[in-house]
Amino acid sequence: MKPRDVVLVDGIRTAFGKAGEKGIFWMTRADDMVVKVIRELMRRNPQVKPEMVEENVWGATTQEGDQGLTMGRTTAILAGLSESTAGYSVDRMCAGGMTAVTCAASEIAMGACDIAIAGGVEHMGHHPMGATADPNPRFLTEKLVSEDALVMGKTAENLHDMFPEITKEMADEYALLCQKKAFKAYQEGKIQKMIVPMTVYTKNGWVVADRDEQPRPDTTLEGLASLRTPFRVQGKVTPGNASGLNDGACGVLLMTAEKAKELGLKPKMRLVGYAFAGVKPEIMGYGPIPSTKKVLARTGLKFDDLDVVELNEAFAVQAIAFMREFGMKFPDDKRLNPYGGAIAFGHPLASSGPRLMVHLMHYFEEHPEARYGLATMCVGLGQGGSVIWENLQNTKSE
Repeated sequence: MKPRDVVLVDGIRTAFGKAGEKGIFWMTRADDMVVKVIRELMRRNPQVKPEMVEENVWGATTQEGDQGLTMGRTTAILAGLSESTAGYSVDRMCAGGMTAVTCAASEIAMGACDIAIAGGVEHMGHHPMGATADPNPRFLTEKLVSEDALVMGKTAENLHDMFPEITKEMADEYALLCQKKAFKAYQEGKIQKMIVPMTVYTKNGWVVADRDEQPRPDTTLEGLASLRTPFRVQGKVTPGNASGLNDGACGVLLMTAEKAKELGLKPKMRLVGYAFAGVKPEIMGYGPIPSTKKVLARTGLKFDDLDVVELNEAFAVQAIAFMREFGMKFPDDKRLNPYGGAIAFGHPLASSGPRLMVHLMHYFEEHPEARYGLATMCVGLGQGGSVIWENLQNTKSE
């Protein structure tokens, strides 16, 4: 059968909180964040009735506790979707939510369902990365991977070794720009449109979580230069030029183009193609480069065809390496992360892939002249993921 066109109709996320007892979501369950996102997607799109959602797919890296028990199914029940709604969970570490979206999209494309919700969640306060994991000792005893592969910050230091021309000063300059972009986007009210406010209980009573806790608009180059390098003595990776440890959820509503038309919904983007690729685990941040080359080759597009790129900034060095590989202007290429990135907003692992797509959705609305956008990210243990979307909010796609 011929694959059907898959469109993204809507996307929304919670605020991203700081992980730990001082974070706004410390006393909130991960699955309740997912439920809030699902309910908001349904509220914003009343033409979609609960029984129409056939699949609910969610990514989470640490699938235990309030992120366990096949969350795709449990959150469908908790959110008030129909008992006929199927659901499952996936894990591709940082790209769990991105993979949830591509899995659901593939089901739609192949006729397994017409409408699906997909996204990612990570409560890193409750479930630190690798908290209950038990890596096979053969990885190290048989030297299948470097010890660095299990510590993301060390993989970033390895990228600096791989690209010695990318200095700490460059990483700090990029990080400062990210903070400035995010602050500007907040000042202009753009980020607020992407967040569903959520009432949560904290040690200070009930409060509304409607703003990311991670951004540091008062960041300066002098302050960044003074930060410690926890992953290597006299290293280059600091808390200032890396993403944080965060809690949050993000999801999207997907369906066939035909179903959107039938329901009178105006889709925001069409899925053009996606690809994942593996790299050496100890240089994890390099992943978006081969996965982007792969998806461009598969779709027949060139990098210059992309009007906007949403790259998850796990570390500044991997973003700069990506920019250099594809001839983007450093430090500020107007096509790259126009609203800022994970260094400012945070990186609640599996949530970040869908966040990139929501940013694309809003950028396309603001820029109807744009046609193609890329969402791409590195993945723990050495992978990259890249998804290309076409803008359906412009005249070029008609």
